[in-house]
Amino acid sequence: MKHTISLLVENEYGMLSRISGLFSARGYQIDTLNVAPTLEEGVSRMTLTTHGNDHIIEQILRQTLKLVKVIQVTDMTASAHVEREMVMLTVQARRGEERQEVLTLVKIFRARGVDVSDDAFIVELTGNQEKVEAFISLLKPIGIVDLVRTGPVAMTRVAAVRAQQIQEEDEEFSELTLNEKV
Repeated sequence: MKHTISLLVENEYGMLSRISGLFSARGYQIDTLNVAPTLEEGVSRMTLTTHGNDHIIEQILRQTLKLVKVIQVTDMTASAHVEREMVMLTVQARRGEERQEVLTLVKIFRARGVDVSDDAFIVELTGNQEKVEAFISLLKPIGIVDLVRTGPVAMTRVAAVRAQQIQEEDEEFSELTLNEKV
């Protein structure tokens, strides 16, 4: 099963190498990987996808968290989250019906044309993996010349974060009340 894992790490030389080295040394596959700074200075978020059974994923989470300079590891697949991927592709689009077909697909999928020439478009699309895959499969018969994908990035849903905060507050209150009774 595919898993999306989010890591908060100190933005330091060699972190990407440490993470990929851990996966490589244990024979785990990284399917996609994104790294970018967060709002907190000196901290980056890595979002990676991998696959494996529950035991393998649990090992990945534990081993990754043991690495120095890793702040937090979260299996996003296990929680309510929003996941998006971006693809940019160059598709053949000669004049006439073929060009109109590309423009129609761009409109239906709410993609954007970001460059145009006499015989091609560069198109950008953001969406979940299924939307990206569907868009690519419909453009393949027309003629995709080049393609680049980000792989998914993910964030916990706002409602899930708030629900977790409420649960933690309730547990604290219950613990305080219990201690007062004793």
